Amino acid sequence: MQIIGWILVFFGAFAGMEFMAWFTHKFVMHGFLWSLHKDHHRKDHDSWFERNDFFFLFYAAVSMVCVFLWHNQDWWYGLPIGLGIFAYGFTYFMVHDIFIHQRFKIFRNANNRYARALRRAHKIHHKHLGKHKGECFGMLVVPLKYFKD
Repeated sequence: MQIIGWILVFFGAFAGMEFMAWFTHKFVMHGFLWSLHKDHHRKDHDSWFERNDFFFLFYAAVSMVCVFLWHNQDWWYGLPIGLGIFAYGFTYFMVHDIFIHQRFKIFRNANNRYARALRRAHKIHHKHLGKHKGECFGMLVVPLKYFKD
């Protein structure tokens, strides 16, 4: 029975991260920490790394703290929450940095309906180079309006 609880908490943490990605992007990245995120919209450097990459460190730290609490404080929720955050972060990296922005040149030929909708939605967001008026959404749940062929 405990394994079912772990699985539910894992998927709950994973799904909750979609909300956190939207919230953080809209109110933090396009808000008070725009100074770290703006180089993601406007390439003003020659480096492969962006200041925007520092946001990864925050969620990695939260995931590690959860695993630490599971291991050292006997908090059973810590492991499935930490792994759910990690799994979302890995998925986000694969979708956003590799598939959409092609930071590594793989998944270039994916051309199914979901892939086209995801690219279209992200392109609309990046159309706005400034802090304001950029439509924000999660990374995995794409609004239906982008599923036109």
